[in-house]
Amino acid sequence: MMNAPLDTAHRTDRAAASGRHSASRAGDTGGVTFAGVVLSEWTKLRSLRSTVFSLLAAVAFVVGLSFLVPLVTVNHWPPRDPGELLTFDPTARSLAGVFLAQLAVGVLGVLLITGEYATGMIRATLAAVPTRLPVLWAKALVFAVVTFILMAPASVGAFLIGQSILSSKHLQTTLGSPGVLRAVLGAALYLTVIGLLGLALGALLRNTAGAISTLFGILFVLPIIVRFLPSSWADPIGKYLPSTLGEGITRVHPDPTALAPWTAFALFCGYAAVVLAGAAAALKRRDA
Repeated sequence: MMNAPLDTAHRTDRAAASGRHSASRAGDTGGVTFAGVVLSEWTKLRSLRSTVFSLLAAVAFVVGLSFLVPLVTVNHWPPRDPGELLTFDPTARSLAGVFLAQLAVGVLGVLLITGEYATGMIRATLAAVPTRLPVLWAKALVFAVVTFILMAPASVGAFLIGQSILSSKHLQTTLGSPGVLRAVLGAALYLTVIGLLGLALGALLRNTAGAISTLFGILFVLPIIVRFLPSSWADPIGKYLPSTLGEGITRVHPDPTALAPWTAFALFCGYAAVVLAGAAAALKRRDA
């Protein structure tokens, strides 16, 4: 374990060297090509063990709970509460693992940038890319693409697994049903933006513990605090919380008092973009 930071530093150094090599090839333009920076960030992402473990954990949560939650549902069906019959959402039962997967994806987003600050290798990265901002944009692009590519099939697989179990009680639905495909792919989109939010917080705060605590506070603590407010405050505030907005796209039958799914998700993306813009400003102004 004591060699892990050194191992990370060596890998980051090799990736930064790759960026400098790209810069030398682009010497006639006097700058680093964005493609070279993207390649450098891809090298970092795939060479870190934390990437593999975190993304595997996210997939395991999404797929694993698609077995567990539907099994519990069919074993206790019909429910004692008649109201549950009216609000039953078979898609949500299959995608229950998204709630835990967001932890793994969000934490990984934080670690992708704070790990470089912790080892001091951010200096090598910024020396290779003096303009700085392409580093942040490349990190965000690579991480977003990788996360969505993994989470989309995981979400579809979880849906199919869950529906096959629910079919034993004739509770299943299909991807062709209204809102279902949007909810399934929306789960992958939600996890992708959670990862970008974690990355932005890590770049803004430059501290692993602080960024993870802030992310958890936004996703889990704020909704709890809002619930203790008077209903005249809680209802209008609650529907604009980041977690509420993001999760809206994963529901087939969203709350009628909430924003429309795509509108809510667009606002959630806007929150992440604001934090990312703040991180960009800090990266440009602060010393490494």
